[in-house]
Amino acid sequence: MSPRPMSPSEPDPGLRTLKKQRTRQTIADVAIALFLDRGFDQVSVAEIAAAAEVSKPTLFRYFASKEELVLHRFADHLGEAGRVVRGRAPGLTPLDALERHHLERLEARDPNTGLTDDPEALAFLRLVYETPSLSAHLMDYVDADTRALAEALDPDGGVGARLVAAQYMAARQVLAHSAWTRLAAGQDTNDAIRQATAETAMAFALLRDGAAAHGF
Repeated sequence: MSPRPMSPSEPDPGLRTLKKQRTRQTIADVAIALFLDRGFDQVSVAEIAAAAEVSKPTLFRYFASKEELVLHRFADHLGEAGRVVRGRAPGLTPLDALERHHLERLEARDPNTGLTDDPEALAFLRLVYETPSLSAHLMDYVDADTRALAEALDPDGGVGARLVAAQYMAARQVLAHSAWTRLAAGQDTNDAIRQATAETAMAFALLRDGAAAHGF
């Protein structure tokens, strides 16, 4: 069956998608600006909707919860560790590939490593780390990442792969929080990256001691 011709009065599907993306981004940007200014718990969903010039039902069509207004920024990185393992070069172990990737992201000052010289990114991380409900909801992303990494390590779902994935994800969280804490306290960025690099080497040495015996 051939598709129904679009009436000249109907908006182009591509334009509709673009408009939705812009609306979603506007709502999120407005919400995060309010949270950074006043604190997460001091801003209501109604205030966000009003500032973004949308209704509350419209806001909830784009974001399932107040926390999601903030944490959606992590969505682009979901499954990243699993993708790194799947796409690693021949002869490179999964942990070698993950360590190399982490060091590359440190060098790039990726905020997800906790190491960034962008004041707005540091403030955003403070919002996440110091707001209990956001920290708790962040674990949903960590859990999804852990499952994706475990599947990349072993599609059959062996317990060894799940343990290694969980240990790696825990190490990654500790490394990121450690790097952010130093920068938030005023440490020089160059000193911070040297320390973060040393801590990365330590973390992966600890991971390898346990993982090597199981082929990871």
